Amino acid sequence: MAKKERVFLRGIASDKYGLAELRQAQLAAARVRDDDFVVDDASVGHSGDSEDSRTWWRMGPGDDPFLTQTLQVHFVEIPAGKANHGHGHQNEAAFYILQGSGYEIHDGKRYDWEKDDLVVVHTDSVHRHYNDGDETARCLVMKAKSTWMYFGLIQQGRSGPVEDEDRFGPRQDWSQIWTPGVEGLTKVIKPASTRWETTRDGHVRILASPERTDQRLFSVDVYQQRIPAGSRSAKHWHMADEVLYIMSGSGHSLHWEVEAEIADKYYARIAKEPTRHEFKTGDTVYIPQNTVHQHFANDGEDVLLLSAQNRLFRHLGYNNVAYLEDAPERLEPADAAMGATR
Repeated sequence: MAKKERVFLRGIASDKYGLAELRQAQLAAARVRDDDFVVDDASVGHSGDSEDSRTWWRMGPGDDPFLTQTLQVHFVEIPAGKANHGHGHQNEAAFYILQGSGYEIHDGKRYDWEKDDLVVVHTDSVHRHYNDGDETARCLVMKAKSTWMYFGLIQQGRSGPVEDEDRFGPRQDWSQIWTPGVEGLTKVIKPASTRWETTRDGHVRILASPERTDQRLFSVDVYQQRIPAGSRSAKHWHMADEVLYIMSGSGHSLHWEVEAEIADKYYARIAKEPTRHEFKTGDTVYIPQNTVHQHFANDGEDVLLLSAQNRLFRHLGYNNVAYLEDAPERLEPADAAMGATR
């Protein structure tokens, strides 16, 4: 639950050059969290909640036990006809709308949204969320906030005048230092603008990726995956850690630890036996950095999951996935009802 202060960025310290103990502690922490796991109730160090809105965190850098600060995951809930407080931060945030409808005001512009949209709060945005529907709106927020903190991009808060205003000149357009053209990019990603595909990993729908150059989202990759009842995903390996939100269904995830053998060069040594992590609807599943993993759906019901990764890994030289075993659906005809392609 909430502490006396919010942790925005976690430090790493050791009296040794090797950090094996730190990694082992991370790997030992439970990776599946459900609705009973509230690591932060937004009572300290948050500016967005109003008397009506509610925010609670599932994963963040201040967690104990600690999993990751590569990604942060929290939920926002706004009753019908209500709104939260307007506020601004330098980091992006991606909101997946789980329920309800409403609109955003970002830098004075309105963006409407509804269930199953992915909504982007862009870099350096003053934003406020409104529910204009007849049911409670709920969304899952995925963001790489600590990345901004690490780079010193910490200017955030509610709207208000600058302190010691006499020291500063007149207002200037902040967007002068943004990448040219970003203001024309898409900020509400609709299901109709994406498609289901049959890939080596099975049935996947990409919501946000570097290949989607029409989107104003640069820090988080997001996709949905449907695993048919009794089936499985690919067994695959990538360096980025990953957070899965189980939208429906139940099953388990197998994780194989990858040890680094540092010899004449780096060699990967994959554990012979995996750890097993059971999941159900509403859970989040954390996959640590540099972990081979595979997901299985129980008999009787498909699993639908939402995945998020920090895109920065791609720019650090880890822009590949190694497939050790393809999903069974890769070898079957595309499901026309899902609009899948090979």
